[in-house]
Amino acid sequence: MMRSLFSGVAGLKTHQTRMDVIGNNIANVNTTGYKAQSMTFSDLMYQTTQAASGANPTTGVGGINARQIGLGAKTAAIKTNITTQGAAQNTNDPFDIMITGDAFFIVSNGAQNFFTRDGSFYIDGAGNLAMTSTGYNVMGWQVDPTDPTAIKADVVTPLRIMTDANMTYPPAATTAARVSGIIDRNDTNVTGDGRILNLEFYDNQGYKYTARMTVSSTAEDAEAGIFTVKLADILDVNGKSVLTNEDGTPKDGVSASILAADGTTDLTAGATLTFNTKNGAFTNIGDGNTAVGDNLILSFEGLPSFDQISIDFSNTSNVSNNKASTIAPYRGDSKGNGAGRMVGKMSGIEIQKDGMIYAYYDNGQDKLVGQIAVATFANASGLAKEGDNLYSATQNSGDFDGVGQDITAGGTGYMNTGVLEMSNVDLAGEFTEMITTQRGFQANSRIITVSDTLLEELTNLKR
Repeated sequence: MMRSLFSGVAGLKTHQTRMDVIGNNIANVNTTGYKAQSMTFSDLMYQTTQAASGANPTTGVGGINARQIGLGAKTAAIKTNITTQGAAQNTNDPFDIMITGDAFFIVSNGAQNFFTRDGSFYIDGAGNLAMTSTGYNVMGWQVDPTDPTAIKADVVTPLRIMTDANMTYPPAATTAARVSGIIDRNDTNVTGDGRILNLEFYDNQGYKYTARMTVSSTAEDAEAGIFTVKLADILDVNGKSVLTNEDGTPKDGVSASILAADGTTDLTAGATLTFNTKNGAFTNIGDGNTAVGDNLILSFEGLPSFDQISIDFSNTSNVSNNKASTIAPYRGDSKGNGAGRMVGKMSGIEIQKDGMIYAYYDNGQDKLVGQIAVATFANASGLAKEGDNLYSATQNSGDFDGVGQDITAGGTGYMNTGVLEMSNVDLAGEFTEMITTQRGFQANSRIITVSDTLLEELTNLKR
């Protein structure tokens, strides 16, 4: 039989394999995170009919090259174009994540870790961040138990976002407040029954209450820059007093009082605010005779869920312009510390560029709940395709250390939410490859046809 027949067959098989690769690329032109493949050829083997010989200096005869006849082509390699970034597709889904860079998400089926560029995730029924197509858990790092604001980079574990602990944010009691604004010495509300100051605050169970205080003065004292602060009542959210019974009598063992900043001087009968009569600036708080500090302490007895509240009056001032006073109380100090809060319910999730996951709550708080870790490989093209947009590590890709890394460390990339990475298949290139593959297949088929014709001529010699 003629060698060319078998060369043609080898060429047909090789071009068919190349067409299989092209067909798979085109089929996955819209597959999320798909990386196109390409195939290269190499010659198969050779039959040596005469070995090469060297020159003979004695006879002067030159050397002869080897005579070799090739036996066709074979697949040299099928490479994955894994480093080329696919285009971004906007989805506006906060759990759709695109990696910019060479890293891979880590997902697990519970027995083995896989790697993917497909960032189409969702929250499953158990509260885990999972891969939409397979349900595999997205892997990452948990919050450091000793520091809730930091991540502990350790062996990757499933990222469970919607735990019972994460669904709510604990309440906190109000421990600080401030009063700011202007007291107008000509304000009839002040020089009459007193201007009401309603300070809303929280107990340590997250319930809201209102401390009603009054700022008052006589016309004579107002001209001297002297005003009196008193506590009128403590009300719950329904407007009922927590200090008295419905008939107005005091509750047994329950009381509230105003103390000096050091907590030793009882100013419940009336704390004195003193202002400079020349420029209206706040001077101090006193008991009517001596200065006792800049703050008042609102203290409670018989109300175990209430914490003492320090109230700062240093940002108040006193003027005389025949206008209404603007003095008002606010929870928290000048930096917002000690404001207290109600119980917060989770209202949203945000995934940042470094994979940090934050939960947001309707009481204005936020909490770090985990971080998505990524994996990188010395030879990412050596990863084995496993289907379902998944890869697995091989001996030629390099091993995964089980820990992963922060995607922003070392400039390896970052994450974008609300977008997915599209396939990096170039249709124009694939169609061009298809044409050359078709022609190559066609040419190899002609080798077989012509070889058959030659054999036919040979067999016809006997006629």
